[in-house]
Amino acid sequence: MIMHEAVSYYMDRDTTPNDSRMMKIDEQYSDTSKADHLARLFLDTRRRTVDIVKNLEPDDFIVQTAPYTSPPKWHMGHVSWLFEIVISKIDKSYTPYSDRFATYLNSYYNQFGTPYQKDRRGTVSRPTLQQMREYYEKITQVTVEFLKTHQGGSRLIEMAIHHECQHQELMIYDIQHLLANLYEPARYQKPPRPIKDAEPSMIHIPGGIYHTGYTSDGFCYDVELPEHKVYLNDYTIAKFPVSCGEYLEFMESGGYTDFRYWLDDGWKKVQENGWDSPMYWERIKDTWYVKDFVGLRKVNPAEPVVHISYYEADAYARWTGARLPTEHEWEKAACWDEASSSKRLFPWGNDPPAPDKCNLLESESYQVSELGSYPKGASPYGCQQLIGDIWEWTASEFVGYPGFQSNFQEYNDKWFTGQKVLRGGSFGTPAVSIRSSYRNFFHMDERWLISGFRLAN
Repeated sequence: MIMHEAVSYYMDRDTTPNDSRMMKIDEQYSDTSKADHLARLFLDTRRRTVDIVKNLEPDDFIVQTAPYTSPPKWHMGHVSWLFEIVISKIDKSYTPYSDRFATYLNSYYNQFGTPYQKDRRGTVSRPTLQQMREYYEKITQVTVEFLKTHQGGSRLIEMAIHHECQHQELMIYDIQHLLANLYEPARYQKPPRPIKDAEPSMIHIPGGIYHTGYTSDGFCYDVELPEHKVYLNDYTIAKFPVSCGEYLEFMESGGYTDFRYWLDDGWKKVQENGWDSPMYWERIKDTWYVKDFVGLRKVNPAEPVVHISYYEADAYARWTGARLPTEHEWEKAACWDEASSSKRLFPWGNDPPAPDKCNLLESESYQVSELGSYPKGASPYGCQQLIGDIWEWTASEFVGYPGFQSNFQEYNDKWFTGQKVLRGGSFGTPAVSIRSSYRNFFHMDERWLISGFRLAN
């Protein structure tokens, strides 16, 4: 059976990918109907998840290194569990396969029972890794068969696919925290060298009425809607994100020891946690090193600074006399084309992301690129590296837009408090997930995500 071949392809850790076999699998989705599009998107997503975990050892799958991380085993089970939840919502006669371990896989959905305590996900040995692999395989089969026979509910299925994309990026964060340079990606590509001069500069953006939010007819999350009017004053925004070299100046000037630059909660975090540098930085004989997927290496001053909390980004901005942009300022700088008085999906236009325009998961770099590496991805205003490399903190609170309507209860709307919006995606973001209107959100003290920032005034 063709579907059995597909599932085996995804789950066999020792199998070398066979392009001819994948072409065979894809033949059943040869037309352009919505169901066929979703089936292709689903299979591509499942393939990418398994590609991420392909070279992990069995012991790696069950370890949780911090309360805010999750074991890879849990991620694989959870994304499959959500497909079952969605299928159950569409087909009331569906009997879930996950009843034996549904509580363990429930992240925070109280409507489906009591969620399992997040900081204890790594203490669970049953279900076993083998059971979770089998479950992942089963739900891959179930979902593709479901898509063949059900034309309704495509919006929910598409949401579940993008939910798995989100967890792919979370797995990148968690695997770095767990293994760093011991992780061996299925493939690895060095990022490109900068093509143009990357000297820092500020770009003027005229103010006025701007229509913010998602503006096309493809997939987006409910928190990107509805598109609505905001008023912006004239402002300037940095051409590039803040670099490691610039951030080192803040550190060396005593930025982490001077309370005047810090929000009160941020200053408490500095003192409680002993912060004196970005996460994963280490000082060895008066030289700063960073430990990432590449290994322990000297901090590259030409790279954007990464693994920065909102508090640190805000403190740096205060130190320079600047500020962080609001999410609407960020979006206009990324999307608006003054010449045509039109809004784009991406800084470079409406074409989907490509490796010559931005550094996303498909670039297979597993690290940030130096500033100036993607001039082809510049916005009409000339801002660069807005998409990919690092999520960028903004000054905006994560709340629903005026007129917000939830598409899936407890998915986004329950987080409308105490979190800041980030824009742009990172080297761990799947290309299918990102667009300039995408609103990511995290607590202000979180640093294990691939996060940085750029300045505004």
